[in-house]
Order: sequence, then structure tokens, then C-alpha cells
Amino acid sequence: MGNSRANYRRKDGKRLTASEYRSRRKKEIIIHLSSLATVLLAVTVGTVFIIHGISKSRNSKLDEASTEVTIEEVPQQIEIVDTIVNDVDLSQISKYQDRSDESASFFDGYIVEQDSNTAYISSDNVKSNYGLLINLDTGKVVASKDGNVRINPASMTKILTLLVAVEHLDDIDNTFTMTREIGDYVFSNDCSQVGFEVGETVTIRDLLYGTILPSGADAALCLAEYVAGSQEAFVELMNEKLEELGLSDTAHFTNCVGVYDKDHYCTLMDMAMILKAAEENKLCHEVLNARTYLTTSTAQHPEGIQISNWFLRRIEDKDTHGEVVGAKTGFVNQSGCCGASYQVSNDGSHYICVTADAWSSWRCIYDHVDIYETYTS
Repeated sequence: MGNSRANYRRKDGKRLTASEYRSRRKKEIIIHLSSLATVLLAVTVGTVFIIHGISKSRNSKLDEASTEVTIEEVPQQIEIVDTIVNDVDLSQISKYQDRSDESASFFDGYIVEQDSNTAYISSDNVKSNYGLLINLDTGKVVASKDGNVRINPASMTKILTLLVAVEHLDDIDNTFTMTREIGDYVFSNDCSQVGFEVGETVTIRDLLYGTILPSGADAALCLAEYVAGSQEAFVELMNEKLEELGLSDTAHFTNCVGVYDKDHYCTLMDMAMILKAAEENKLCHEVLNARTYLTTSTAQHPEGIQISNWFLRRIEDKDTHGEVVGAKTGFVNQSGCCGASYQVSNDGSHYICVTADAWSSWRCIYDHVDIYETYTS
């Protein structure tokens, strides 16, 4: 360290000792650090004043622009409330589950009451062996003839097919291509059909209307495969829906089209509640209310296929003390001609009528007319 201390001497001109040199260097370092700290502090303080000045200036401008400033007093005590937020899987909520306007007046739930005020349908004009009329506003059975007896619902099954499909759809403008397997099933079981051909690509919207208006098994099976991948998987969804509605003790389905099976059954009351649930859904209500529909143009059917709900078209000019605005029929040999219809009466009340085991589709219609005429106003 000899040369490094050359410029550090005592007053008498002699060089500093090593200890004196270190002491002086220590003092110099302390002085330098203090100076640096002072400069940094000054810079910081200056910056704070500048920011404060800018903020004050902005607040002043906001005050001038504001016409009224309301200052709320802060409460001295803050109440802490525990809030529980349930997780909602939005991907499971279908946009096609909007409720119909009519459903606002319906009774809650799907259990109806039959009591001493329930009339027995004894009219000779009602030829169906089973009949039922329910007031949807009160949840009361207005009239019945073995309405709690198990039957095979035939193509009335497709009301539940429609409801389950709609509740699981993602987009009704998507398409599905009719398969050979579906065509073979329809042919081998002699099912009613829309007339879609194997290899024909149709919209899901067309399948919905095709399932109900002409009671198309081809459309119903296409819906089942589109929604669940197979009819078997779709039927599981149907029975889950029956359980959700509280009907699984008396109703059980084995297929989505209504083909006869001893394990495919429900009561008229069950079918009435299935129709109620469908009428509570806006899209299902629109489909069940349609008199006619033209399917989308395809390569196989360039002009589309004109389809009709013949029950609605045949009953619309009959006096039912109101208007029948939704219906689905069915037929198998074991349960004869049957039908479920939804009526808005002249006084604004809402009813569902279900009948089974008539000898013809026309007889089924006239039985509904007579029941509405007799028990509604």
C-alpha cells in the first residue's frame, strides 16, 4: 500500500501510518455515502411532490367537471356475511331449455291429485277404454276412466323422445346423416316415418318436427343417435328423465319410438305429466303446436318434405270449448289408437287429455272432443 498513501500526509509533511490511513479513508467513505444518501432522499422527495402535484391537478379538474359529488359516510361497524356460491357447470345448461309462456300458470311438480271430486268418464260417446283429463293450473284430475292403469304408450312415447332430445341438444341447425341401421330398424318394425332416405343429411330441427308431426320413427332414431350415440344410450336418458319427473315407479321405456315391448309402459297419468313437462319447454311447445312443417331441401328431397300433425288439423274445427294447441297420437295393436292433447279452454284454463284403446284415429279425436266438451268451459 506504499504508493497509495503518497498523497495522504500529516501537517508536518510526514506520511501517514497504515492505521492513520485506514482511519482517514473510513471517514471519507462515510462522508461520501452520507452525501449519496442525501442526494437520493432529495430525489425521492422531489418525485413524490411532483406526483402529488399532478394528482392534485387531475382531481381539481375532475371536481370542476362534476356537477354533483356525493360523499357517503363510512359505517363504523362492518357486518361480515358468509356467502356460499354454488359451482355451476355452464356447459351442461342447454340454451333450448327456456320455458314456454303457458307454463307460468301450471301447477308445480308432476304429481296430480285424484279425489272424490274426480268425475268418472261414463259417457257412451267416449269409446276409448281409458281416458283422463287433468287441470294443469290446479294439478287436479278432473275426470278419469282407469287413468292409472298401465298401458303401452305406442308413439306417444315420442313426446318424451322430443323432450329428452331438446334438453341435450347443442345446436338444432346441426345435421345428421340417416344410416342403413336406422332404415332397417324402421322397416323391420313397420314404423311410421317421415321418409328420409339412407345417406340423406338432415337438420336436427327437421328431426324434431319429423318425430312429432308424422310420428317419424326415422327422425326419432336419428335424434337418439345424434344425442347419445345409440338408441340404447338414449333410452337410458329417457328413463333418467322419468325418474327426475317422479314417474319411474309406474313408467319405464325400452325404446324411443313406441315399438311394443312388455317392459315398455306407463299410465295415462304418467303420459299426461310427460306432456306437461314438454309443454313447459318453449321449443317442445312450438313443435307440438305445429300443424304443418316443410323440411329443409336436400339432394334426395330438393323441395323438402311437407309433413302434418293430423290430430291438430282434424280437431281444430271441432268444438272443444277452447283450442287444442298441442298433441301426439300413437298406435300399436296392444293399446289401440291413443292420443295425448293439450288444450287452452275458453276461460283461459289449461288442460291435458289422454286416451287409449280406441278402434280408430278418428274415434280417438272424437273422444278428446267429447271429454273437453263435457268437463271444460
